[in-house]
Amino acid sequence: MSVSDPVADMLTIIRNASSAEFEKVDIRTSKLKLEIIKILKNEGYIKNFKKVSIDDKPSIRVFLKYDDKNQPVINGIKSVSTPGRRVYSGYKDMPRVLNGFGTVIVSSSNGVITGKKAVQQNVGGEIICKVW
Repeated sequence: MSVSDPVADMLTIIRNASSAEFEKVDIRTSKLKLEIIKILKNEGYIKNFKKVSIDDKPSIRVFLKYDDKNQPVINGIKSVSTPGRRVYSGYKDMPRVLNGFGTVIVSSSNGVITGKKAVQQNVGGEIICKVW
């Protein structure tokens, strides 16, 4: 079965695994997914990740992060753009998540970056997802 929106599928896997308190989760890899996971690592939403090969297919093993009360650090992760409806934003109109406490991930001409970096670099782009 082919997946029509692999990014939304990845976000759903991470959301479900963190709510089920899994230690790690394996995701089929792509360049876009890897860049999104790098941002999640840099922003402190996941512990770590590494590239692995499962059944001779490249995958990413994501190690989920929990606080001292064993609550997931990712309270919510939501896809914004879909294959049927792309959502774009200029740097002046970049959305904020939870009044700045969350993160917007944007695909811009400078690569996949956070919304804060997009505003600093004065670039807009396609809004991929929101994380809080």
